[in-house]
This record gives sequence, structure tokens and C-alpha cells, in this order.
Amino acid sequence: MSAVEAVLDRVAQRRPRVIELSLDRVHAALRRLGDPHKALPPVFHVAGTNGKGSTVAYIKAILEAAGEKVHAYTSPHLVCFNERIVLAGAEISDKTLIDAIERCDRAIGEDKLTYFETTTCAAFLAFAETQADYLVLEVGLGGRLDATNVIDKPLAAIVSPVALDHQQFLGDRLALVAAEKAGIFRKDAPAVIGPQDPEAMGVIEAHAQAAAARTFTYGQQWHCYAEHGRLIYQDDDGLSDLDPPGLVGAHQIDNAGLAVAAVKAAGLGLPDAVISKGLARASWPARMQRLTHGPLIDIARKLLGEAPEIWLDGGHNPHAGRAIARVMADMEERTSKPLVMIAGMQANKDAVGYFTPFAGLVSEFFAVAANHSGVAPAQEVEAKAREAGLNARVCKSVEEAMRRAVREKEANPPRILIGGSLYLAGEILKENG
Repeated sequence: MSAVEAVLDRVAQRRPRVIELSLDRVHAALRRLGDPHKALPPVFHVAGTNGKGSTVAYIKAILEAAGEKVHAYTSPHLVCFNERIVLAGAEISDKTLIDAIERCDRAIGEDKLTYFETTTCAAFLAFAETQADYLVLEVGLGGRLDATNVIDKPLAAIVSPVALDHQQFLGDRLALVAAEKAGIFRKDAPAVIGPQDPEAMGVIEAHAQAAAARTFTYGQQWHCYAEHGRLIYQDDDGLSDLDPPGLVGAHQIDNAGLAVAAVKAAGLGLPDAVISKGLARASWPARMQRLTHGPLIDIARKLLGEAPEIWLDGGHNPHAGRAIARVMADMEERTSKPLVMIAGMQANKDAVGYFTPFAGLVSEFFAVAANHSGVAPAQEVEAKAREAGLNARVCKSVEEAMRRAVREKEANPPRILIGGSLYLAGEILKENG
């Protein structure tokens, strides 16, 4: 166990790893810490269900392309906790992270903060004590009662596409989820709203108006689309012909467009050349990431004599399933290969809804289980995949699934998609080093 893991483990033993949405505890803790959240650089606050992390990555990359120093806060992490807190462009060091967590834990005392609330307060402490020009702050869960929602007036509050997820905390209707996400809007601050289901859009716009925020809505104040390999963005100030986003998939046009809209709404006045540079440079692990090295590549190369095409994605709800299936269909149209899917899921996710869009695309499906609490057993994943119309079988591990996928398609090397879980993706990236 690393020093960081040891400190986090001690915090977790005293502070529950549960989700208990509230802001009262966080405000009280921040007061004890000297209100570090009031000493932050200008904040881009990002909520949503799908595309939230990608939007964060694009905003951060655009600002960095302009020569700015940028903090970022995201969750969950894939390989190590330090990924969650980026200080002026670099992951927080072990020493700085341990110091912030221990100071925060001591100041909070016996208050019943949750684990996420505690680490979020520690992140604010680190952000306030390190010079930067901007902070891109990702909501952990929901928005209205999320531990990050303590910013008095963000430079822009952004809501990416909203879908049903975490229903046990946010509600079982899209309107309820949308209302929680819209809770980050503030008076006179831009409310930048991405593409939405009509029901969600109505709720989000109503909350923006109630908060007296300045709405900047997709389909109204701004538009974006792909044309001849370019990203075309348009708002009341004119049209921008931009480089395509660096992340793979047609859905990334909307995510990149939302990031551009956020930067424009914030009034930064960045030239199109800088925005293009940022979009092209953006990276976000486990979002349609192609694996080019590591144990899985080695297994397949040994059996095939060549490196296979392996894609890794952490999407895990029906909206993400539709987006990823569309990417796979586009790849199939360009270069036909049998598609093999290796997937695991958390037990509380809509597995059938996630898998259904892949029916007719996937030739073989191998169900696995990540080594993490709350995962669905591989047999349950297999049953859900079969219910969604996939030819599914159980494997004991991703490595076993890779061997079977390659052996059975040896005459026609497959395209392999590993997905369904950020935890599973994190395990693979950790093994890759």
C-alpha cells in the first residue's frame, strides 16, 4: 500500500464511503479550513450525466493552449487517486496530497463528513494554495447538493447531456435528475446547456431562469456540427471553422462544442486557432481509447502475430451505449472486422439498456467481473447481455476473454471493445503501466 493509499484508508475508516447528499457539512468544514473555496481562480463548473469528463478535458486543453495554468478536479480516478486533482497542469504530488488530506481531516474533527466530501475539501485547500489562472471543476454526483457546489459565482456553469443514472440518489425520472444537475446555476453567471432530451431541456432552462442565470443553450444561442472533417461552431458572434476534437467518436462533436460554448460564454475572447489547438490536443483516458501496448496487446500479438485493434471505454449507461455503438458501426462501415465485446458492469447499472444498442454489431460477447465492490457477477452480466440479444459467454478474466476472442477469430482478426465499467477500464490501464 502506498503512502497516499494508507492515508486515504485511514480517512475512509473514520469517514464513510457512502453517498449522503448535503452541503451543510461541507460549508462547516470549509469554514474551519479558512474558506479555501473563496480563494480559487475563476471556475468552470461542469455537471451532467454523459460527456461531462470529456467536456472538462476539452475546456482544460483549450485554456492550456492559450498558455494558461489550469487546475482540474475530476472523479472517479482510473489508476491512482492523484488523477483527481490537477494543480496548474500536473497531477498533485503524493506529498502535497497527503498534507492537504491530513490538514483537512484534523480541521474537520469529529464532523460526519463523507469520504468524498473530505477529499473534495482537501482539493479546495490544494487549489487555493497553488497559483493558477482557472479551475475546471467536475461535479461528483448530481449538482445541487454535490460537495463541489459551493462556488458563489462560477465563470460558467455547464450541464452536459443528462440521462438516467444514480436513480437511487437523483430520482427515477429524467426531470428529477435534470433538476439536480441544474442546481449549479448562479445569478448573472452563464448557464451553458448542452444537447438534451426535450424533457430535460425544459427543466434545466426553467431552473436557469429561476436562478437568474444567463442561458447559453444548444440549439438556441449556439450550434455545432461536423462538416468535411471539421467542427463547425456557431453563435451570435459568428461562425468558427475548427479542427476536429482529439477524442474518438461522433458524440465528441457535441462534447467539444459544449466546451467551446463554455469558453465563449465566459467571454475569454480566445482566437479560433487557440481553440482548435486545444480541441485537437485534448485527451481523456478510457473514453474510446485505443490500446497500443500492454499485457492484452501482448497476448493477442502472440496468438495473431500482429497487434490487434483494441478499444477501451468506461461508458456504462444506455446513453453511453448508444454513442459507443454508433462509433463501432462507423468503424465497421469504414473497415469491416468482426466485433468482439468484453464487458463488466456494476450491479446498480442498467446493463440491458447499455448492451441493447450493440445487438447486430457484436459477433461474440464475453462477460467478466472487475475486482471492485458492487460489481455484477460475470454470470449476471452474461444473462443481461443475452437479454439484450447478444451471443454472450462467461470468462474468468479479461485475459481469458482476450485469448478466446483471438483464437476464435484467428482467420479474421477482430476489432475488440472492452467496456461497461470505469473500474474495469482502470484495472486494465493499471496493468498497462
